[in-house]
Amino acid sequence: MRSKKATSRGSFTNQVGFVMAAAGSAVGLGNLWRFPYLAAKYGGGTFLLVYIVLAVTFGFSLMVTETAIGRKTGVSAIEAYGKLDKRFTFLGYITSLVPIIVLPYYSVIGGWVCKYLFVFLSGGHAAAAQDSFFPHYISESGQPLLWFLVYIGLTAAIVMCGVEKGVEKVSRILMPILVILTVGMSIYSLTLPNAMAGVKYYLIPDFSRFSSNTVLAALGQLFYSMSLSMGITITYGSYMNKQDDIAKSSTQVDIFDTGIALLAGLIIIPAVFSFSGGSQAQLQQGSGLMFVMLPKVFNHMGSGGVIAGAVFFLLVLFAALTSSIALMETAVSILTDKWHISRKLACVIILAVSIVLGGLSSLGFGVLSGVKPLGFDFLDFFDFISNSILMPVVAFLTCLCVGWFVGTKVIDDEVKLNSKFRRQKMCDVMIRWIAPICIVAILVSSVLNALGICKI
Repeated sequence: MRSKKATSRGSFTNQVGFVMAAAGSAVGLGNLWRFPYLAAKYGGGTFLLVYIVLAVTFGFSLMVTETAIGRKTGVSAIEAYGKLDKRFTFLGYITSLVPIIVLPYYSVIGGWVCKYLFVFLSGGHAAAAQDSFFPHYISESGQPLLWFLVYIGLTAAIVMCGVEKGVEKVSRILMPILVILTVGMSIYSLTLPNAMAGVKYYLIPDFSRFSSNTVLAALGQLFYSMSLSMGITITYGSYMNKQDDIAKSSTQVDIFDTGIALLAGLIIIPAVFSFSGGSQAQLQQGSGLMFVMLPKVFNHMGSGGVIAGAVFFLLVLFAALTSSIALMETAVSILTDKWHISRKLACVIILAVSIVLGGLSSLGFGVLSGVKPLGFDFLDFFDFISNSILMPVVAFLTCLCVGWFVGTKVIDDEVKLNSKFRRQKMCDVMIRWIAPICIVAILVSSVLNALGICKI
């Protein structure tokens, strides 16, 4: 039975609905854009092995904890921590800032994806393969803003429909399509010339490439990829029914997220190897790997590349949408829970804020390129504040709250309502001891990296 409060807030119809929506929030640009270029940069198979180990320990523990907090309290992040322990009420406000900051610049990148999909559908793939295309496009004012508005508008329209009719329904449709497209694209990529050299680089660990930076990069990717410490998992947990299995659902989301990330690497890294004739030099393109290198790969394929490119960017668009929906839903839930306004009004407010902040991020590569807060362009500034500062702080304080003040038993009891929770001891140790140490390492390394003292 759903509580009256859960029903009035909206809730998922069943465990499958939760898993699809939570997996949708986790699977996004972090999997299809960020994961492959980090894997390429940090040694392929070595990075992959480290990431998988961390996902089933560190990532799983934090996801279970946040989901249990949401379901136990029945509210979004802004009030959930205060319900657990009044001394941590402030943490709800810090957590609530994350999706509000991330959604606008994430949607700017989503707009870039829309543009590339349109380019391939309209036959402009040859132009997209030129080195100057991407930097020239993002330095413009009109088109990037237009595609950003299209993307954020689509996200808002879905969220405005509510939890069951909007978030859950769209996730149930998009996620299976996403899996089919990802598997199909990865199989296609493996058939390309020299692709097996890329597969070997990506899947076989070379421990001579292992370093502390590999671990730190993989840890940072977990936050970005699994939507941890953004308030998303707590919000979705608050929509979860009491009869659903938190541990099982978290495991399924973990497998889903890691699986899509792994397949994304199988799409991109072998394709780049194929295009470059087996050279690893092209893998060091960093964040431009998807937007700069892949159009070259698709153009090199001839007429088949037009179709492959359109399908790939459609895949990325679906993945990006499921995550931006989760970000906006979290922000909307924060407003409706705290100030008891209607969902539609909350959507309009978040949309307006996103347009302002997203406009800065979009124009930060063009007419506002001379404005450099803390030395960053606007998009990188918002990314640094959210991903490198706020998210590690939220995660650390969550571990402190649960592990040392409230007690892990509160979380364990919530999880065990409908679960045997076989990994309870591991989760307790992770939350109390290991995760806080790892999180501090991420925070320190991120700040030092931003200051130019060390590079990760």
